[in-house]
Amino acid sequence: MCLYKNRAALAQAGFDVAYPGRDGVPEGRLALRLPAPRHKVWKEKFVGGVRETIQTFSPDPGRSLILSEENVPGRMYHFQKGLFFPAAGKRFITLRQGIDDAELDIVYVVRPYDALYVSAYRKRAEDNAVPDFDTLLTRLMAMDRGWPELIALMRDELRPRRLTVVPYEKRGDSRALLARLVPDVAEDDLLEPDETLNLSATDAALNALQERYRNGETLPREAWQEVVRSYADDRESKGFAQFPEEARETLRNQYARDLERLADMPGVEMI
Repeated sequence: MCLYKNRAALAQAGFDVAYPGRDGVPEGRLALRLPAPRHKVWKEKFVGGVRETIQTFSPDPGRSLILSEENVPGRMYHFQKGLFFPAAGKRFITLRQGIDDAELDIVYVVRPYDALYVSAYRKRAEDNAVPDFDTLLTRLMAMDRGWPELIALMRDELRPRRLTVVPYEKRGDSRALLARLVPDVAEDDLLEPDETLNLSATDAALNALQERYRNGETLPREAWQEVVRSYADDRESKGFAQFPEEARETLRNQYARDLERLADMPGVEMI
């Protein structure tokens, strides 16, 4: 939404923009295809597509492109298997080869693990049957890696000119993040979106959806979104997905340690 609101000012400053249309963001046309864990032969299949996508959104070599895509490292579904973005390495390699020798600046937000895992689980539960959260605790608590390993891969494979890591709790507003990518554009000249299109499902909505999915129903996007809207006012916690306090504290402590590791990592600017 921030890129959409500021598209005219960014265009005047020499920046094209590309972003997906998730949650109904206007003019979101980006569909960046990158390999998944199941793809064994992937370079020939995906690199050309990345190159074509970049060319579509920014055909003039004299201009820069701002690409906003949270799924570059991969899908969060694999958290349920105890895997932290398992295809990230080959996805980064594919993106780097697809943009050839273009200079790359990255701003990437990292989030506390407990909130990240719960958010990923809840999001998947909107349109898929999911196992009870309690049955996933062992795998979530024994995740194969975390943010430092992912950011190291990002640095080594994407080889950015600048890599800025922003903790979720310090991210500020959307235009502050955008200003980190376009330092020649004054933050005061950027607009902050005044609307949020990503409506988070309440526990009541997720319980209602899971009952239907587990009974074998499949719902098109419009149908399950209507269920989400219909329960939007019931904000009471039903305990749909939450870590026991001891587990939550363990994950928070791990996150704090990992932020320290990121701050000491060469080639990474930590906010």
